Amino acid sequence: MTYVELEKVYRSAPRPNALSDLNGDAKGAMLALRKPATGAVATMLKSYGASTSFPWEGKSFQSKDAESGTGINRVNFFGKRAWFPFKTRFGPSFLEGKSSFVLDYSGRTNPPFIRSIVDKVREVAPRLYLGPAALLVKGKPKPILFFAVSLQ
Repeated sequence: MTYVELEKVYRSAPRPNALSDLNGDAKGAMLALRKPATGAVATMLKSYGASTSFPWEGKSFQSKDAESGTGINRVNFFGKRAWFPFKTRFGPSFLEGKSSFVLDYSGRTNPPFIRSIVDKVREVAPRLYLGPAALLVKGKPKPILFFAVSLQ
């Protein structure tokens, strides 16, 4: 699916019912870049993102209570690693303002570039979550790709 098609699916999807719905080790996949959307570079990046050599394996989530939780990215880069912790909560999506599951990387333990990442997810099928990732540029999110995480 293209970025535009995935955005349409995301916009129509509900947020998870509870933060605990995502508890566990979710398998991840990069699905589509916003730009370049077509061409050789887009094809190469999409193929790399779908390959077994792509280092991002997914995210692990753990709710603390009904309003907050934590998580970490699982990466296989010179061995299996847990990198770039985040906090979770519900909040508005930067795409249209509707409620979403928020992954907040702003913690001081993350490098500055990682702190500028904004991820949101919504449930598109039982235990399958789709979301946009954006970079904060001058305080505003600039969408860059869609990803999925699955606990199926």
